[in-house]
Amino acid sequence: MFEKNILVTGGAGFIGSHVVRLFANKYQNYRIINFDKLTYAGNLENLKDVDTKENYVFFKGDICNREDIIAVFEKYQVSDIIHLAAESHVDRSISGPMEFVLTNVVGTVNLLQVAKEKWDKESNHVFHHVSTDEVYGSLGNEGLFEETTAYDPRSPYSASKASSDHFVNAYYHTYGLPVKMSNCSNNYGSHHFPEKLIPLMINNIVNKKPLPVYGKGLNVRDWLWVVDHARAIDTIFHQGKIGESYNVGGLNEWTNIELVKYLCRLMDSKLNRSEGESEKLIQYVTDRAGHDMRYAIDASKIEKELNWTPSVTFEEGLNATVDWYLENQEWMNAVTSGDYSKYYEKMYQS
Repeated sequence: MFEKNILVTGGAGFIGSHVVRLFANKYQNYRIINFDKLTYAGNLENLKDVDTKENYVFFKGDICNREDIIAVFEKYQVSDIIHLAAESHVDRSISGPMEFVLTNVVGTVNLLQVAKEKWDKESNHVFHHVSTDEVYGSLGNEGLFEETTAYDPRSPYSASKASSDHFVNAYYHTYGLPVKMSNCSNNYGSHHFPEKLIPLMINNIVNKKPLPVYGKGLNVRDWLWVVDHARAIDTIFHQGKIGESYNVGGLNEWTNIELVKYLCRLMDSKLNRSEGESEKLIQYVTDRAGHDMRYAIDASKIEKELNWTPSVTFEEGLNATVDWYLENQEWMNAVTSGDYSKYYEKMYQS
């Protein structure tokens, strides 16, 4: 008998797989239910190291399908939710916003509604909704996003996440649903689908392909190691206050071009290439529509109230990340071709 039955939505994705791994290994008294639709970014190969653990199960399901959610609740008596399932790539939201509305907004409301119906108010439940700093909009050269910063989303992706955040808060205030929320900065680390900046650049450098950089590359992002983000989710889930929101940042601001050039130097060293060889691959491309200039998180609340801080510097985390991708080229090749998702889709059925 498990003390908790925690549903992790999007558990086969980038951040989700790190959360599932951490919880499955750390809490033997919890059953961790990985609920994932297995879209292009969901890959059960990410979790092959825990898929035989007795406290881990996979349930293929879609948060946009209410019947799937009800089925997993009834099969495993879901006691808590860590909600990570989302469409997350800004470029994809610009070319096809409706998918983001359906998954990020309607899917989240489906989860909230089923939790409201299934959970009694006397029990100790948690609905932890994981969101993004992009809901706050764009910063100038100064200032940081705080939990009290007004929402000002600029892309269909961030608008859909802002809407889901508002619904989570509404279910807390209207129905008393026991919610917690976190908004994080850009994540990086192992098992990241290679459409995002860092894994894309690593893969292209390895294969000597062009390194596309938007505009002049001066957009600034705050980078958070995904392992530290999983630690933060663990901390908020167990220690955070019901109804509260926590910003999670890496305290690492880099312009895109500085980051790409740093990656080039690091990769040249690891691949025994001549200095500057990879930097020649950089190509400036037309800027993304509505490209936010700067994101930066004020993580002082989670540090002061919950005693969480990043465990590594960006340089340390990036070095470990590059090493992982170089050691797992087979994973990268399989993910980009889609082989693993097709294989596991046949293998795992709920």
